[in-house]
Amino acid sequence: MAEPVAAMCEQLIKAVNVMMDAESSQRYRLEALKFCEEFKEKCPFCVPCGLQLADKSQSPVVRHFGLQILEHVIKFRWNNMSPQEKVQLKNCAMGLLSNGTHPIMEEESHIKDVLSRIIVEMIKREWPQHWPDLLKELEALTNSGEAQTELVMLILLRLAEDVVTFQTLPPQRRKDIQQTLTQNMESVFSFLLTILQRNVDEYRRLKRVPSQELKAKAHCRVGVATLNTLAGYIDWVALIHITHNNCRLLEILCLLLGEPELQLEAAECLLIAVSRKGKLEDRKPLMLLFDDVAMHYILSAAEAADAAKLLGPQSAEGTGVVERDYTFLKRLCQVLCALGTQLCSLVGSNVEVEIPGNLEKFLEAFLAFTTHPSQFLRSSTQITWGTLFRHEVLSKDPVIVRMTVKYLRATINNLVKTGFPSKHDSPSCEYSRVDFDNNEDFNAFFNSFRAQQGEVVRNACKIVPLEAFQIAGEGLQYQINTPIDVGTTTSKTAEGLCSVLSPSAVQWDAMTFFTESVVGQLFKTMEKEKLPIDQGIELLQAVLSYDTRDPLILSCVLTNVSSLFPFVTHRPHFLPQVLYKLFGSITFEVIEESKAPRTRSVKNVRRHACSSIIKMCRDYPQFILPCFDMLYTHVKKLFSNELLLTQMEKCALMEALVLISNQFKDYGKQQAFLEELMAPVSVRWQSEETSRVLWDPALFLSHVGADQTQIDPIAEDMSGISRSRISFCVYTILGVVKRARWPAEPEEAAAGGFVVGHTPTGAPVYRNPCTSQVLALMPNLLALIRTHNNLFLPENMARLSGTFTRAYEVMDVEKNLVLAHLFFFKRPVKVAACHNLHCPQGGVWMSTSWLPQPVLDIYDSPVYKTTLERMQGFFCTLYDNCFHILGNAGPSLQQDFYTIDGLAEKIVNSALANIDNVPDHRLRPLLHILSPLCLRVFIKQLVVSCPPEYYETLLCPLLAPLFSYMLQRLNQRWQVINQKGTLCGSDDDEVCEEKQVTQEMLEEQLVRLVTREVMDLISVTCILKKAPESAGNKEEVDEEEMMATDSSQAAPGTPTYPSDELTELGKCLLQHEVTDSTFTDIYMTLLTISFNSLSWRDTGNCHRMASLVCWTLLRQVVGGNLLPEAVTWFYTSVLKGLQMHGQHEGCSAALMQLAFLIYDALGGGDSLAIAHLCTTIIALCFWFPPPQRPRYSELRAVMTQIPNIQPEALNQYDQKILNPPPQKLAEKKRKDQFKKLLAGIVGKPLGQQFKKEVHIRNLPSLFKKVKSDAKREVLESSEGPDLTFLFTPQPDDH
Repeated sequence: MAEPVAAMCEQLIKAVNVMMDAESSQRYRLEALKFCEEFKEKCPFCVPCGLQLADKSQSPVVRHFGLQILEHVIKFRWNNMSPQEKVQLKNCAMGLLSNGTHPIMEEESHIKDVLSRIIVEMIKREWPQHWPDLLKELEALTNSGEAQTELVMLILLRLAEDVVTFQTLPPQRRKDIQQTLTQNMESVFSFLLTILQRNVDEYRRLKRVPSQELKAKAHCRVGVATLNTLAGYIDWVALIHITHNNCRLLEILCLLLGEPELQLEAAECLLIAVSRKGKLEDRKPLMLLFDDVAMHYILSAAEAADAAKLLGPQSAEGTGVVERDYTFLKRLCQVLCALGTQLCSLVGSNVEVEIPGNLEKFLEAFLAFTTHPSQFLRSSTQITWGTLFRHEVLSKDPVIVRMTVKYLRATINNLVKTGFPSKHDSPSCEYSRVDFDNNEDFNAFFNSFRAQQGEVVRNACKIVPLEAFQIAGEGLQYQINTPIDVGTTTSKTAEGLCSVLSPSAVQWDAMTFFTESVVGQLFKTMEKEKLPIDQGIELLQAVLSYDTRDPLILSCVLTNVSSLFPFVTHRPHFLPQVLYKLFGSITFEVIEESKAPRTRSVKNVRRHACSSIIKMCRDYPQFILPCFDMLYTHVKKLFSNELLLTQMEKCALMEALVLISNQFKDYGKQQAFLEELMAPVSVRWQSEETSRVLWDPALFLSHVGADQTQIDPIAEDMSGISRSRISFCVYTILGVVKRARWPAEPEEAAAGGFVVGHTPTGAPVYRNPCTSQVLALMPNLLALIRTHNNLFLPENMARLSGTFTRAYEVMDVEKNLVLAHLFFFKRPVKVAACHNLHCPQGGVWMSTSWLPQPVLDIYDSPVYKTTLERMQGFFCTLYDNCFHILGNAGPSLQQDFYTIDGLAEKIVNSALANIDNVPDHRLRPLLHILSPLCLRVFIKQLVVSCPPEYYETLLCPLLAPLFSYMLQRLNQRWQVINQKGTLCGSDDDEVCEEKQVTQEMLEEQLVRLVTREVMDLISVTCILKKAPESAGNKEEVDEEEMMATDSSQAAPGTPTYPSDELTELGKCLLQHEVTDSTFTDIYMTLLTISFNSLSWRDTGNCHRMASLVCWTLLRQVVGGNLLPEAVTWFYTSVLKGLQMHGQHEGCSAALMQLAFLIYDALGGGDSLAIAHLCTTIIALCFWFPPPQRPRYSELRAVMTQIPNIQPEALNQYDQKILNPPPQKLAEKKRKDQFKKLLAGIVGKPLGQQFKKEVHIRNLPSLFKKVKSDAKREVLESSEGPDLTFLFTPQPDDH
């Protein structure tokens, strides 16, 4: 046998060398690879060849291949080997460990890795049952030298990873190995600590001897491997092993923080240890790290790592950051964060942990990380600061109170946006080059970091509100008194103006954000009598008196005015000064009477001023009411010059007036005002000329200039005034509909004439003072919607001029939103201090939001738009706003809107007219707007707000054709997408242009978004949402989740979650399905859409529909007479979903549950109802009729077609449903059995579809649980004992 083995080895060596030779041709390399793979699969000499090739006399590449052969044999042939062959291979492998490697510093790391894999693969198959002495053998190996000790560490680490972390074993084998490890964990930890201590001591002794440097490095290498192994166990072992012997492990780790070669691994172990969760009493020993000695080692290590290169600015020519030292510093920062979290968990709990005496020392060190030049280190501390400031006990401690003030002062500097990796103007830049790939990544990070700081500042303000306000006031006064520093880069608009990265701009921005966070919390925290009114007014006066023509600085000033406005409510005589400042900014210009387009910053100043006015009128309408006449007069004066304000700015001012008019609390007076306000719009909108334009697509295109050719793309657009007037009318209607309301108090509403009756339940019926004006404009609005839909007819598309052929396409900003939902996080809509948009959600002028600014676009150039871009914006915004009006008309006008004659028919004839030709991106506003503001539009809002008495007359006639059409449309769209996915890769030789690929991606993503809107509409229509039950006090709180949500932006009210019940509208649709043929098959249409969506290539949608919608809809009709074909289709749809999405764990679980429910309900008679009962007990007291035969035997026929299904297992499962045993199986076991039946149809990821499966056989279990026969004796007893005995805890129930 030796000769064939030697000959084969020679061929394998040649093949390996050919594969690894860079000069080999592709053909030879593939032939060599094929030869090697066939050898591993078929050759009977694998073991002897592998051993011969693995000999240390061979080259590393050949040795590695030989070891791979042995690993392949163990993974795929082990089950077919005889016991003698297994023992022989095991002994040979252990021999390789002891004698088959080079010294530790010479051996290749990939050789060590594959050697450890070989041993672990055998352990997974044989230990502990057939290899009881494994741990002793590994311990003995460590006496053979440093190389063997390192290999043992690698084996123990990989074993823990495979068994616990990655769980790559069958459940029974994993349980056997993990339980054996747990039983021996005390000796394992003792062994690891002994190895660590021994090698660290030797390393420290030998590193001082020059001639022993190599030996010292060997011991250091073993120490590193041991620490890595400890890290793999510390995460999951019982805490008692970590804290054993007075926390000896933690003591060793703290000592090792001072060893440069071992400190990083020691810090990672320490971090894992102090981050452990669990019972509070088990975590109490971790407080030992607050001891002076332990804290000294931690802080000394931080100072040593930071001293050389990490403190102070680095020059552009400097050496930069040492990455290993910087990583170590990050780990120490995380250790301190974890310690702070443990402290917050233990102090004030039942464990009775006292506040550490050296808390101030700990917090000073923690603050040093908060003020470190690294932006990443600063951000890492924020969650812990927030936890400390929120803690009921610690937040009252004098040390925390003093440290809170220091934190607030440090935060002002941290809010300054510096540290772009491409720049060299800050010490932070060096660290950013390590942490971030580009400026966009840094920008996204910093925006998140700033939001975190804002939340922590608000929490800190609760502790020291007056001190926080004083700090904010000092900082703001400093900015006011400091001359503007434009830096090296200035705006191109005019000399002396800041760019977005000018020193003054970023400092004003930071100070503004800080002041806003503090003042907002101040009024929530302090009692009215204790508020610093005089200081607030003094600060506001300073801000109002500050005069600047720099738009970026002025934007910050306006934010501060808005933030400090609550102080004005205590000194009303300052209100005119505030309004004067804001109105002056509405017409702000850098260069007066300039014909050039305004810059981004100028436009944002004007919109910021409008936003502030709306915010004040929304939040303090009663306070501003005395100034209404002055405001109205000033607004009319501004309106007299048609070119002075943009249409959105005009609408913003009108919205503000409407908000104040709500405080008239007099129906007649408010109605008269709204009539006067809307008179110009009403006259123009209802004029004969406008009506003809709005009703005729050809006239409309001509009126807005879409059929005219423009040679110069940025030339003055002569038809712009026509578009502007139409937009202004629509903006105005929307603003009035959204803002005009009756008094909130029923008594005031009744006294003011707003109540016109009462419902049968006694609730008042209100009327809106804008009703008559809005209803008069509604016919032309519906005509505009219909005309807009008809613009997509071929004959109207042909009317577009060459300039505007792309006028209906997706705008670039929409395209970016569609292709990447994170676009606004990576390139945020922000200029200078416009970080906090004051516009109330839903303001009509917010439709274009703030103007986006590229991350490092330091030049504030004029915003030139081509005529095509303006036309695209016009069509897009106009269409969206029309549906906004319809969506808000119901909640605003109420019964006056719902009772319009033939409303459903009018909406269908307009909104659904020519819908076949309407592209997907224009279809979305009908369902939901394409906007990050998440405003509800038309159908969805109509469904939510419509009273039940109008379901039959309005919603049913509207939803029936809509859902029927969307079913047809989505089926066609997804059929194309699914076919593309199936045929993917068949045209690999075809090279597509990037533009074409982007267009395909855009179209597919639009289909996904429309699909999700439809599914969301189905959910809103049919699925009842309920408030969750109280979860009680939780011991552990996810701090990151708390920090991720800004309390100031949280949705009001208690969150609700979908239930398994139908809404009233859903019940109405179901009732129509049964009793009324007018709305044929609407409920079945909903079912069809929902189940069809399971097999569309949209994982998120599939998971949502399978888990929340499908069963809720289907269970309502389970008791009816469903056609067998329908039942088969429903079940097959779920199986198709499993085939499509089974590779995703969440989808697979939801689809499995859905299939289980359907099969039990429709395939197994009445078993579903019985499954949820404790049948063992009930059977003693009640008699059940015999279970029915399956109502739909067709489901069994479907099951038999599943690949690899075992007919015997299917028969057994069906028999247990039809003839349940006396003691019924737990539902979890039944689900597990059912899951095994469907295993053959569950889809796999592409990378797993052709992967050879590894089979590991179970060994005889070591841990068998002996169950008590007490319950069986009760069931079999004829004397009928007391049933309460069954509920008595037994020893085996734990």
